[in-house]
Amino acid sequence: MAFFGVIAAAVIGGWLYVKGLQKDLAVAKQNMIKLESAVNQQKQVIEQQRIDFEAIVQANKKIVEHNKKLEKEYGALDKKFNKINASGKKRDLGALAIKKPRPVEKIINKGSDHATRCVRVAMGDPLTEEEKNATKKSQINPICPDLVNPSYVPY
Repeated sequence: MAFFGVIAAAVIGGWLYVKGLQKDLAVAKQNMIKLESAVNQQKQVIEQQRIDFEAIVQANKKIVEHNKKLEKEYGALDKKFNKINASGKKRDLGALAIKKPRPVEKIINKGSDHATRCVRVAMGDPLTEEEKNATKKSQINPICPDLVNPSYVPY
């Protein structure tokens, strides 16, 4: 009887040990599934970050190009307003306006009209056929030719 008791205890102990291993294996499988899911999610996050980084780099390049263009336009405007006249002095628009008020008024009004048109086009106003087809310097809007006169090529 003792022998059968020992064998029965060994069989029951082995059976309980195997059941414990099966439970541990099931937990390990669940953990493995969770880990694989987490790894896949991390791969997706990394891929999205890579895509976002490339988009940021492209946007940065566009901003840098646009800033260079704006600096060039600023330099051209600065050059226009700070010209040196034939006598070697800087142009004084105030003194010129006192001497010749009508021509200066016409020039300023025309410049204001051009600037207003630039703002309207920038806000979505469609271009006219004259603006689209302007190719000569006398036909363009000198304030923002790139925006208002797409066919104009500076010469």
